[in-house]
Amino acid sequence: MIPGPRNLLTDVPGLLVGHADDDGLLSGTTVVLCDEATTASVDVRGGGPGTRDTELLSPEMTVPGVDAVVISGGSAYGLDAASGVQAWLRDKGRGYPVGPVTVPIVPQAILFDLINGGDKDWGRFPPYRDLGWSACDRAGVDFAVGSVGAGLGCTTARHRGGLGSASLVTEDGFTVGAIVAVNCVGRVTIGDGPHFWAGGWEVGDEFGGRGLPSRVEEEALKPYSKLDALSATTPALVATDAILTKAEAKRLAVMAQDGMARAIHPVHTPLDGDTVFALATGRTAMKDPTLDMLRIGAAAARCLARAIARAVFEAGQDGRGPAKWPAYRDEFPR
Repeated sequence: MIPGPRNLLTDVPGLLVGHADDDGLLSGTTVVLCDEATTASVDVRGGGPGTRDTELLSPEMTVPGVDAVVISGGSAYGLDAASGVQAWLRDKGRGYPVGPVTVPIVPQAILFDLINGGDKDWGRFPPYRDLGWSACDRAGVDFAVGSVGAGLGCTTARHRGGLGSASLVTEDGFTVGAIVAVNCVGRVTIGDGPHFWAGGWEVGDEFGGRGLPSRVEEEALKPYSKLDALSATTPALVATDAILTKAEAKRLAVMAQDGMARAIHPVHTPLDGDTVFALATGRTAMKDPTLDMLRIGAAAARCLARAIARAVFEAGQDGRGPAKWPAYRDEFPR
């Protein structure tokens, strides 16, 4: 398997990604826009999730597809971002038809970045609704990774977190991609060294090319946590161009969660809200649903692990991000 041409989620046709953020706020929003109503599901593993409209994504629920998915900082305040995205979509005539009206379907997951050093004294109304609208205006096939969008205020137990993405094309020609905002309780790197837990899944030198250490010492296996373990959650999204049912999209989200386990230690803790959305844009039919799903799900887990490492590797460029946490590439220059 090789990455798509951009090594980004948008290698999956039918998707655009946009960011909006504020350096003073030290927070932001990222939106994944679908060009049409798209099959979706979700899997939640962390003990402290913050979400909107995720129940709609259960296979037995009525709504067949979503118009966008939002990942945002701001904790519960950040749930306003989906309202901004919903307003933007309504303005474009998008949404689920209900008689004479349409209702855009916009699930969301948030992360906790309220005590990362930014100015959260925003007055009467949080800024996330406006950030959601702005992120839609800026959406395209090319987008930045690192300390941008929902990743701007992210942290890990050791380094600044960030926004990461990666893609793969399977042997059967299916394109798979992932996007993630890494704000975990645990570490993405092994011990005090420069190696990433996801090093064995790297393609080329997309996050430094250091691979894995010859031995992992016991000290590195201790469940270290960040300065304030309550300020966590890693929301993510994986996508494929395969034609999937909602039940198959659910299985894709479940399989993709393994990517978090490969890249973060510890993971899925009581203090994280780890959430993985899955989208299927429906461009390519599966010939063998069982075997094809196995390969697509395996690719999604690998993409997510790589996206997590890329997020931390690229975070902090131009000095952006929470100052209390070092940037990986400041500590370990290329």
